[in-house]
Order: sequence, then C-alpha cells, then structure tokens
Amino acid sequence: MTKSRPDARATGVPTGRVPRGRLAVLVLVLVAALSGLDAALLRLGVSAPVHSQALASSHGILMIYGFLGTAIMLERAVALQSQPRSGWAYAAPAAGGLGALLLVAQSTPLHVPWGRALPGGAWVASMALFAAIYLTVWRRQQSVAVLVQLVGAVAGLGGVALWARGYEVATIVPWWAALMVLTIVGERLELARVAFMTSATEPRILAESCLLLVALVATVVTPAWGYPLLGLALGVLMVDVGLHDVARRTVRSSGLTRFMGACMLAGYVWAMVPALVWMVHGPVLSGFGYDAVVHALTIGFVMSMVVAHAPVIVPAVARRPLPYHPVMWAVWAMLHVGLAIRLVADARTSVGAWQLGGSLSVVALLAFLGSTVVLVTVGGRRARVARTDAAGDDREVVA
Repeated sequence: MTKSRPDARATGVPTGRVPRGRLAVLVLVLVAALSGLDAALLRLGVSAPVHSQALASSHGILMIYGFLGTAIMLERAVALQSQPRSGWAYAAPAAGGLGALLLVAQSTPLHVPWGRALPGGAWVASMALFAAIYLTVWRRQQSVAVLVQLVGAVAGLGGVALWARGYEVATIVPWWAALMVLTIVGERLELARVAFMTSATEPRILAESCLLLVALVATVVTPAWGYPLLGLALGVLMVDVGLHDVARRTVRSSGLTRFMGACMLAGYVWAMVPALVWMVHGPVLSGFGYDAVVHALTIGFVMSMVVAHAPVIVPAVARRPLPYHPVMWAVWAMLHVGLAIRLVADARTSVGAWQLGGSLSVVALLAFLGSTVVLVTVGGRRARVARTDAAGDDREVVA
C-alpha cells in the first residue's frame, strides 16, 4: 500500500550539508553583522559588549559591505554555480568577508596596518567580481533585472573605492545605499516579473536606475544640485516599483505571503523620507537630519526588504528551509517601531529617545539573526524527518 507523504525534495529547497567554504563565508557575514551592531550601540552612546572607537567609526561600512553585501554576493554565487566553470564567483563573497575581517581586526590590539587600504582593497575586488557575476549572467540571460543589479554593483564599487581613497563617510553613504536599493529593485523584478510585464515598465525602471547612478556622481561633483537630483531619482524609482509590485496584492493574503508583502510595502514608504529630504533640503551631511535620512533608507527600506526576502534567499544559501513563524511579525514590528521612535527623536533633537529608538533597532536585528538561525535549524530537522519518512515509504512500496 502506498502512503502519501510530503517529500522534502518536492519543496524545491536544496538539502544536505552546507559546503565548508560557504559556511566559512557565512561565519564572516555573522562576524560583520555582530561587529556592525556593536558599533551601532557605541555610536548611540549606550552600553556595548566591545568598546572601540575605531569599531564605532566602521558601523556603516561593516553593515553594508561586510554583512549585507557579502551575504548578497554569496547568494548570487550560489545561484550561478549551476553554470559550468563558475566557481570563480565565490571569490566575490570571500573577498567581501575578508574585507570585514580585516576592518574588525584593525579595531583590536592586533593593529593591522595601512588603514583603509587593506579592507578597502578587498572590498573593491569583491565588488568588481560582483559586477563580473552580473555580466556573466547577462550573457546567458539578458533581462532588465540583471542590468538594474549591475548598475547597483557599479554604484557599490564606486562607493567603496571612494571610501578606500579616504572620502568622508557622510558624503559617500548614498553610494553604499544605492548598492542595496538597486540590488533589491533588481530582485523584485526577478521574483515578481509577472507584475512588471508591460511594454514600458521595465525599461523605465532601468532608466530611473541609471538616473540614480548619474545623480550619485553629481553629489560628489556638485552637491547642491546632485542631492535634489538624487532625491528625485530615488523617489520616482520607489513610487514606480512600489505601484507595480505584486506586494500590493499579496499583503491581503495570509501567512508568509502577507508578511513578505507588508515588509516590502513598508520599505517603499520609508524610502520616501530621504527622497523628500534630499529634494527639499539638498545635502544633509551631519546631525539629526543626517541620521534620519541614512536610517530611514538603510533600516526602513533595506532591512525591511531583507527581512521580507529572507525566507527565499536563506534556504538557497544555507540548504535548509526557513519556515514561516509568527515571531517574524514581532521582529518586523520592533524594527519599525524603533525606527519610528528614532526619526521622531531626530525631528525633536531628543537624545534619550534617539538612543531608545536606535537600541530597539539593534535588538530587532539581533532578534532577526537569532530567529533565522533557530527557524533554519528547525526547518532542517523537519526536512530530514520528511526525507526519512519518504525513504521508508519507498522501501515499503518496493517490498
């Protein structure tokens, strides 16, 4: 008699041991994330596990290039591995993780020499390889989504090259953010392609992405004109993608689909804060206004989108499913409540509330990392049980 049981292989989630090289990069990603969050607490002026002024000044680049950038490059390398002779792609996340490790080491008594040159060189190499990955994909699959992500990789390469050359962080943060924004926009075009399938939408989004890159150059050359152009380009891009995103429909669903839709829509709304500030005010390079612009974009848009896409991306990298759990909503709520408090505090120049909001965001990101590890572990165990049951059924059928 044949029994009907779910086979883990039918879910489309790869299973088995995580390759050692991939696991090593994931460890470096985690080191960058924890170091970046420790640096965030130091910048807030609250208690932190590790006290290092050098680490505090590295918060932004550790989170963008060490944590998120390396994780995204690893996911792209994994996706490319089905193609022949594609093993070189893993050099991109490996170099990204190395850059984070070198920068963290410079914040310790090891006193790694040469300042930004060593981690900067590693990150420049990683971003150049990242762009090469998209060029390789483009030769096999010519799509607007790939080109948008390639533009993002070029922005990321320019941003980290400027950092390595010694530019002030405040003047080049938009380059770093553009790497994340355009990568996410490209991902949305890939994952929700049907929603964007009109004759003009995708080419228009590509043009808006290119305008964003032009605006980034303008912020360095002529900031007074560049930042309003950057705000306009970002705002138009977010409205265009947001209005066409399938998330507007999926948010009315239930479970994981609704959760992902809510995260994405919230991200589009938060991204309008820096867009409007840059359009109206122009350059905002210090103080509470700078804090609001940067974190509305990085926490409000980028991290909200990362949380939304984690159930899709994590299984591909970790070879374990990431099952839906209501705790995801608690993490999401904490992330956005913390950001809302922080932005209100920025508007009112309230240091205490600013510290509270920032600390809540750090706790939310730690909860996201912790809950992801736990849920992936649980999902892996369930997948193994399903495979064992399926193997037992197969033996029963044969008998």
